[in-house]
Amino acid sequence: MTATRIALIVLAALVLSPASAQQAAMGDSAKGMLGTWEFSSADRDKRCTATFKNTAVKGGFKVEFDANCASLFPLVAEVAGWRYPENDDLFLFDAGGKTLAEFSEVESGMFEAPTPGVGVLFLQNAAAAAPPPKKPEDVAGDWTIAGPGPLCEISLSTAVEGDGMKLVIKPGCSDDIARHQFGRWRIDGSELLLLPAQGTPWRFVENDTDTWQRIPETATPMSLVRK
Repeated sequence: MTATRIALIVLAALVLSPASAQQAAMGDSAKGMLGTWEFSSADRDKRCTATFKNTAVKGGFKVEFDANCASLFPLVAEVAGWRYPENDDLFLFDAGGKTLAEFSEVESGMFEAPTPGVGVLFLQNAAAAAPPPKKPEDVAGDWTIAGPGPLCEISLSTAVEGDGMKLVIKPGCSDDIARHQFGRWRIDGSELLLLPAQGTPWRFVENDTDTWQRIPETATPMSLVRK
């Protein structure tokens, strides 16, 4: 067998190889997905990681999930691979090629997939993902509402109270705050809300672990400081 014929046979094998064809099909957009992503529910109360690889599998490329992911999202156990883009979307599919989740890009570095029986799933670049929202148990405890100085001391409980959780105002609270009759609180996304008996909730965003700043800022800036 001549060297030329051997070279042609090897070349034909490479061309006909499914893995080789899939590997060649990975464009720049797909390459941008390579690496580790946060895989989460809409509220990010369930989170794990998905690592998109350029290893070819039938119908696309390999994706690996962390060990805890299948317990949070059972469909993950069936995922055999991923492909992107197809009609601008990213697909996770099973060994038979059936689509398990179809993600569309909602902003740079973030994808969402309304998934029947599961809810809305999100993918976002792990390096760029914001810290997850605080849970009530992370925030519960004694706090001081501070302005130019201490204005009021409150206690945030995880006990359910109406549409929130129980808030207790301690003796010595300033009249300007006491008149609002705060009795409940809750977490709303990245914000902490103090709920008055009537009127608009006071909203706070986290500055650091022990300080939350009231928004929008008033003439007298106000914050919550953990005791």
